[in-house]
Amino acid sequence: MNPVASLRRIGLPRLAVHVSVLLICIIWLIPTLGILVTSFRDAGQITASGWWTAFTGAAETSAARLGEPATAQQQGPNYVISGSVFEEGQAGTVRAFGTRVAAPTEFTAGEAADLGDGETLTINEDGSYTYAKNAPFGEGRGKRVYLSISAPPSFTTDNYRTVLTSQGIGQSFVNSLTVAIPATIIPILIAAFAAYALSWMEFPGRALIIALVVGLIVVPLQMSLIPLLKMYNEIGNLFGVPSRSYAGIWLAHSAFGMPLAIYLLRNYIAGLPKEIIESARVDGASDFEIFVKIILPLSFPALASFSIFQFLWTWNDLLVAMVFLGTGKDQLVLTGALNALLGSMGGKWEILTASAFITIIVPIIVFFALQRYLVRGLLAGSVKGG
Repeated sequence: MNPVASLRRIGLPRLAVHVSVLLICIIWLIPTLGILVTSFRDAGQITASGWWTAFTGAAETSAARLGEPATAQQQGPNYVISGSVFEEGQAGTVRAFGTRVAAPTEFTAGEAADLGDGETLTINEDGSYTYAKNAPFGEGRGKRVYLSISAPPSFTTDNYRTVLTSQGIGQSFVNSLTVAIPATIIPILIAAFAAYALSWMEFPGRALIIALVVGLIVVPLQMSLIPLLKMYNEIGNLFGVPSRSYAGIWLAHSAFGMPLAIYLLRNYIAGLPKEIIESARVDGASDFEIFVKIILPLSFPALASFSIFQFLWTWNDLLVAMVFLGTGKDQLVLTGALNALLGSMGGKWEILTASAFITIIVPIIVFFALQRYLVRGLLAGSVKGG
């Protein structure tokens, strides 16, 4: 098919949308790929070169010392010291060398460098060298040289091993699951009941409650931390239980996420066909039966889409977990334990990148398991509302 005809059939606006989506995907993909590659490199490689050089090898500048003058052998009129600049077990390819720290790439590998005073030095790509002089070498240590070495691509899983085997990581992983799963289920169930009541049930104060829910959506999280914590402390003192517990953090996450959940689910439930609800009531079904047998199955896309956002937030949360659960080793969630693993300076990039991918394993599983419901849940009910 003619490309021009294909372009006309697609249309310029639609093509612009496709190109924009492709660019956004590339913009998100490149940094993610960089973090993934960095997580498999050691600290020295990360400091010496960028992640984009990991697949082709990186050039590093290092120092080496030639053999001692006592090892020189006379070959005709010259005295020669030979060997390898690489230590045992070291690998790489020498690209250039020099005898001054200010000019480590002064000579090309394989080139016979004239050092003056009758001295010549040749260092080959495999690291073997020949250091010759037309007179005996003096006493002392071997000559120091500087090398530009191209190391082959090298990857390691030591970063992930360090993170996974660190003390407390396993317990913190369980803590995160203990926090995230109930903190996702509780607000969804309560919000679903509330959304049905606000959509299809008539009772005094209904409009006021809807306005209150909308108002609570815009309340910043930081403003409600202290009031909620004081309230939980008072409730804990009343019943003789500590406020910093899993029950406290479940209620905290539910309180923060429930207004938005009620608002989204109400829009969805209010957009369901009115005839279904009325037919069920004519047949004698109670509101609870209508909710369980009709509303919940039909609202599954909306419930699944909210579950994704709620789970991602609670899984990656650090602030609320530290305030309402605590900072002890047995209380830290995964994000807190990994943050402590980085150290006070937070400069261990190899640990940081490996930790990032460990933390997203569970959210990725949740997202791909429920992704087909995401767009349906977000868009449904956006046209028709109660």
